[in-house]
Amino acid sequence: MKKQFNRMRQLANQTVGRAEKTEVLNEDLLQVEKRLELVKQVSHSTHKKLAACLQGQQGVDVDKKSKKLPLTTLAQCMVEGAAMLGDESLLGKMLKLCGETQDRLAHELLSFESTIERDVIEPLYDLAEVEIPNIQKQRKHLAKLVLDMDSARTRYYQSTKSSGLSSNLPSTGAKADHLREEMEEAANRMEICRDQLSADMYSFMAKEIDYASYFQTLIEVQAEYHRKSLELLQSVLPQIKAHQETWVEKPCYGKPLEEHLALSGRDIAFPIEACVTMLLECGMQEEGLFRIAPSASKLKKLKASLDCGVLDVQEYSADPHAIAGALKSYLRELPEPLMTFDLYNDWIQASNIQDQDKRPQALLNACEKLPPANNNNFKYLIKFLSKLTEYQDVNKMTPGNIAIVLGPNLLWTHDEGNITEMMTTVSLQIVGIIEPIIQHADWFFPGEIEFNVTGNYGSPVHTNHNANYSSMPSPDMDQIDRKQNDQSRRPLSVATDNMMLEFYKKDGYDPHTSLICIYSTSCDIVC
Repeated sequence: MKKQFNRMRQLANQTVGRAEKTEVLNEDLLQVEKRLELVKQVSHSTHKKLAACLQGQQGVDVDKKSKKLPLTTLAQCMVEGAAMLGDESLLGKMLKLCGETQDRLAHELLSFESTIERDVIEPLYDLAEVEIPNIQKQRKHLAKLVLDMDSARTRYYQSTKSSGLSSNLPSTGAKADHLREEMEEAANRMEICRDQLSADMYSFMAKEIDYASYFQTLIEVQAEYHRKSLELLQSVLPQIKAHQETWVEKPCYGKPLEEHLALSGRDIAFPIEACVTMLLECGMQEEGLFRIAPSASKLKKLKASLDCGVLDVQEYSADPHAIAGALKSYLRELPEPLMTFDLYNDWIQASNIQDQDKRPQALLNACEKLPPANNNNFKYLIKFLSKLTEYQDVNKMTPGNIAIVLGPNLLWTHDEGNITEMMTTVSLQIVGIIEPIIQHADWFFPGEIEFNVTGNYGSPVHTNHNANYSSMPSPDMDQIDRKQNDQSRRPLSVATDNMMLEFYKKDGYDPHTSLICIYSTSCDIVC
């Protein structure tokens, strides 16, 4: 109690300047003392934020920590979902594979966080909450010892002055000796504490490279964790892609033709074959086929069923217009037209040839330039459309009519122009391309064709139904034979206005607006 009183009195005297304060630390150590507080603050805040980044709970065993990881619960959810869906579904396979991957990632994360906790977080905690506070505590203790020493010195000097004034009193000398011993003892304790504190401070300065290595360890462990995670993900990606590529049920609308054929292992696109074979059964005598717009909801449903490869033939057999609409939509939604962008100029140039004898050969040349996949599907479609014209007296779909409604879905440019330009292209160029090819399908594509390629539908075999004009004139034919051949075949027509006028008069349409209406329906716009 008396010692505490002496400290308080000495501190008060030093504060008001009535007593000198002894500084026992040199300038370097005073700088270290300031740095200690800064390092403590930084280490404490870093430890707190880094611990908050951990997904696992600190201070629990590995099993409990693993069960509470979000990745572990996600993996468990995926595996359970895969079990519910089964391996027969693609989604079930994906969930199982991804669930197993997430579980392995969770184990990697658990190992990563355990290493970070052991090698970084705990050392930072020790630095901020143990090592530096111990040094600071020792510094406070040294300050008390310095006060004790200063207080003992002050009391000793005062006693010495008093003993000089009354040197004849033996009690005064004994008191001075006692105070001198007390002062020396206090100085000795202070020196011991100062030396220990100095050693700890210098040791702290020397170990700064060790403290800095905590953060190097953090980056190295993070790098290793992410490297292992990346390797794990890269190893599983080929399996995921393999499941995707080998899955038969793939969307076909809006996909490139060659991609759809390659993935499905087909020669004829599924929507084309399915729609054609169904129309052969139920739509050949339907008036206005490909011209009359179907029910929007029915068309949407049919396209969706074709997209997933599930088709109820009986359901749609009563609505051939929906089937025709689905076929038109597939052709129109191809990223590249069936007759290709590259050959657009070839087709247009062929249609512009005025010589009726040279034009067919130019069109044939363009046909032969089509890529194999496009050529097969174009041939298949033209053979069907040619067969459709056998019933033109009933369905009113002549080659010219078909060319008008289907032409824009078979050939278009990269950059479509305005409506007037597009109408001109439909009436004078695309019609002039498609109509003669349909009229003389067996000359452009000789031989019979089996429409039911996959054997899923009962459809007839296409036969040569253009016997009177299936043989187109050869470029080497002499003039007399060419004239005889011309008399035995129907002439090719570029402009079909008269034929369309007669067609729409029968149906009660305004001939001045019919072409716009047909063009609109061909682009899936209901007019």
